[in-house]
Amino acid sequence: MTSTELRARIDAGATTAIIPIGGTEQSGPYIALGKHNVRANVLARMIAQKLGNAVVAPVVTYVPEGSITPPAGHMKFAGTLSIPESTFEDLLAGAAQSLRQHGFRHIVFIGDHGGYQKSETRVAERLNKAWAKDGKARALALLAYYDVTQEPFIADLQKRGYSKAEIGLHAGLADAALMLATDKSLVRSEALAQGPSPTAAQGVRGDARRATAELGRLGVQRIVDTSVAAISDFAAHGAPSTTSKAPK
Repeated sequence: MTSTELRARIDAGATTAIIPIGGTEQSGPYIALGKHNVRANVLARMIAQKLGNAVVAPVVTYVPEGSITPPAGHMKFAGTLSIPESTFEDLLAGAAQSLRQHGFRHIVFIGDHGGYQKSETRVAERLNKAWAKDGKARALALLAYYDVTQEPFIADLQKRGYSKAEIGLHAGLADAALMLATDKSLVRSEALAQGPSPTAAQGVRGDARRATAELGRLGVQRIVDTSVAAISDFAAHGAPSTTSKAPK
């Protein structure tokens, strides 16, 4: 949208702004860098479309990924980008304050990566404390968006015969399936089908070789439905700063 188009949307009742948070980290040999950025953007747009009165802000692509020197965690692998936690939290706060200034009344953080969920919570609480006097806007850290991928979606996959070891914690079957369902171009499907299972030494915890877009769509549906319900409740009733309840 142009600035004037956005102004018209706000004046017509678009009261909710979604700030999708991604991150740029390695995901082994079969999933491209930046998966969280792409996934957060696609899912945020799906959520906004179902809400009807929401718009999506640009994706936050720079997030804390651990120590740079000496490198820790994902920073041990090429392509990962990390910023200080305090910088990240100030960035989120500034973005939310800008959206509030333009007239949005419900500002929602959705984070596709587990490492900064606590930062989302701190920022939402900080903003709501600062905004309490005039009551013009509230912020929500929608932790349920991420929680869905950690419990209900995993349970769905287990019911279909996939083991926890295969589903994995990072770049495994669950991760790859979600990417195939949101943007298959980020998955090196041919190499994945023909290559060996990657190891922890390659930055992977899980086995993505049996991942499919059909499996990923199970997770996408859960994420979108859970998020839409939580944001609708937040807009209607003024929910707490965080919501982490995800349906089983």
